[in-house]
Amino acid sequence: MSHEPPTPRDPPHENTGLLERTFAEQRAPLVRYVGRLLDDPDRARDVVQDAFLKLMGQPPGAVDGHVVEWLFTVCRNGALDLLRRERRMRRFEEGELERAPAADGRPGRTLEAAETQASVLRLIDRLPPNQQEVVRLKFQNGFSYKEISRITSLSVTNVGFLIHTAVTRLRRDFAAERP
Repeated sequence: MSHEPPTPRDPPHENTGLLERTFAEQRAPLVRYVGRLLDDPDRARDVVQDAFLKLMGQPPGAVDGHVVEWLFTVCRNGALDLLRRERRMRRFEEGELERAPAADGRPGRTLEAAETQASVLRLIDRLPPNQQEVVRLKFQNGFSYKEISRITSLSVTNVGFLIHTAVTRLRRDFAAERP
């Protein structure tokens, strides 16, 4: 059996652990994010899988320090390309992916916290799609305004404006729902 040197598509041995850890940590958030864009969890998993394949094909050091941001950008672009190919855009209306229990679960959550979360998610679903996207990138995935700017190709100022506008509306609507 001959041993061939790794090709540029094969990650070096020392990067394999990093790729596996990144996959384990980022797969669920990426599928959730892309699932919201596509409104289809099965197609979202395919887009995320393609992004990880592209990551494996990157030369060593090409995405050091910003691999998560790179993955979200590649997934977003893949989802938008898929929607463009289908010549239809879908609005974010279901919200089921965020309401599904996480794989790690959170035992001990009170009913009140679950109801509050469901209420906030319903309110987010009522926001315009561009506000929904930046709010989810910021608060569900923890990206900075600058990272969101790079992922969405919006200016940092626009990202800040969209988040500010969305949060203001969410506070107002949430307060109006409470007795």
